[in-house]
Formats: sequence, C-alpha cells, structure tokens
Amino acid sequence: MRKLIAAFVLLLAADASAAVKVVATVPDLAALAKAVGGDKVSVTSLALPTQDPHFVDAKPSLVIDVNAADVLLAVGLELEIGWLPVLQTSSRNPKIMLGGTGFLDCSRFVKLMDVPDRPVDRSQGDIHPGGNPHYLHDPRAVAAVARGIADKLAEVDSANAAVYHKNLAAFESQLDAARARWEARMAPFRGAPILQYHRSWVYMVDWLGLDTIEYVEPKPGIPPTATHVAHVLTLGKQKKVKAILQESFYPDATSDVLAQKIPTSVVILPGGTNVKGGQTYIQHMEEIVTAIEKALSKS
Repeated sequence: MRKLIAAFVLLLAADASAAVKVVATVPDLAALAKAVGGDKVSVTSLALPTQDPHFVDAKPSLVIDVNAADVLLAVGLELEIGWLPVLQTSSRNPKIMLGGTGFLDCSRFVKLMDVPDRPVDRSQGDIHPGGNPHYLHDPRAVAAVARGIADKLAEVDSANAAVYHKNLAAFESQLDAARARWEARMAPFRGAPILQYHRSWVYMVDWLGLDTIEYVEPKPGIPPTATHVAHVLTLGKQKKVKAILQESFYPDATSDVLAQKIPTSVVILPGGTNVKGGQTYIQHMEEIVTAIEKALSKS
C-alpha cells in the first residue's frame, strides 16, 4: 500500500511539474510549443497528423482537453472555423476563449499570402478571407510563431520566462541551421514548375522559389472536375511539370492519373508533425524537403 501511495504522489508531482497545459489545434503548433516549453509544459494536439485540419470532429474527448488548457494555440485565418468554436464554447474555459489570457492566434505573427483583394463568397470555394492559413510549411514564418509562443508562455507562467526564452533561442539556432541546409539543397531547383493539389504549399513554394503553374482542385476545397483536369493535364505537359505536391489526407486518384499522363511524380507529404511519435518540427520539415528534393532530382 505504501508503495502504491508513493507512486501516486510521484505521479501527481510529475503532473504538477508541467505547470502549463498547452493545447494546439494542429500538430505543427504542438511541436513548436514542445520545443519552446520543454519540460515546463504538457502539450496536446487536437488534430492528428493524418487529419485534414479543416475538418476535425469536435468530439467530447477534445472538449476535455480544451477545458484543462492554460494556453490554446490556433492557426487562425478560419482554418479551424468549422470545429474549434464548438470546442471552446463547450469547454467552459474562459482562459482560452477569443480574447482570453490563454488564447493565441498564431497567424498574427506571419506575413500573410493569398489575402483576397475583393469580397469573398462560397462560389469561390474554400477561400479564407484573412489569407492563406498554411504558413507552418515555411520556416521563416515558423520562427516568428515560435517567438510569439515563447512570449505567451512567459506571460502565463512568468516564473519560467527565462527558461522559455532560452529554449526559444536554442530552437531558433537549430531552425536557422536547418533552413540554411534546406535552401542549399533546393537551390538547383529554383523556378521548377510544379502542381499543387490544394493551396497547402503556397508559403513553402514562395520560400523555395518553386513555380506553381496550377492546382489540381479547380477552386480551394472543390473536388477536381473532368474539364479542369483536362486543362491541368494540357498545361502540365506544356510546362513539363516536375512534381505534384499533395498532402496525405487528400484523395490521390486524380493526381496519379495526371502524373502518369504528363508524366511526372506525385509527392505525398505528411500533413503534420508526428508529435506523439517523438518527431520534432525540424525533423518533420526534413522529411518534407527530402521528399520534394528526391522527386525533383528524378525529373
């Protein structure tokens, strides 16, 4: 019995040592929170790496996670509009509501792309009025987001502010070194013509200097039509497309057909960092850059 009580006390102490409970909407943000927070935080991702973050089931277990959160990290730009507000309201946790002390919209730190210059309606597809939310594929944006997360953690847990900023400095140093390696490896492919399935890779393509000539979706979030696929095929052949970039959670049948007929390669890329598997953000990006580099090297 004494051993059981001692084990329980140790378990409580371990839980208490992770003073700040961080919940992130997507795995990449969870990985950044883990890098910056270290052993001073416990981190949970609401979306899985295999899930489309536009469509996450707001199930009761996620409500429990949000209810316990001290900090909620969101991508913003309405990426989570279909499910996050339900979780926030159901959690009855004022800290992580919009405007709450623990809520952080990470898009505020980013130089945004694809910001519409005219009114948006549903006929245009899944357009985000505030700009493209897929900025976590660009390490330049991620560096700014990591700084924002460090500041938020220091704000809610001032006793460990120095730890968070020390961890941030270490992460930024590692990210800068990795970014330099990636840019050197990808430099020979600047200007390479590619296709994207969804507008998921806009920030990465801008960073690496690739040239997106068209999208497999006729409009964001709208499945490919026969007419549009014929147009993409013609353009892909004319421009000698080197690769089609697509996240793993999108159907790949259309991309496979295009790849066979152009011909080119389909690069199926993981949707997010496998935080539960111990993967870091930098390891996740290494996986992505390597896959693209390999495909472009073949062409």
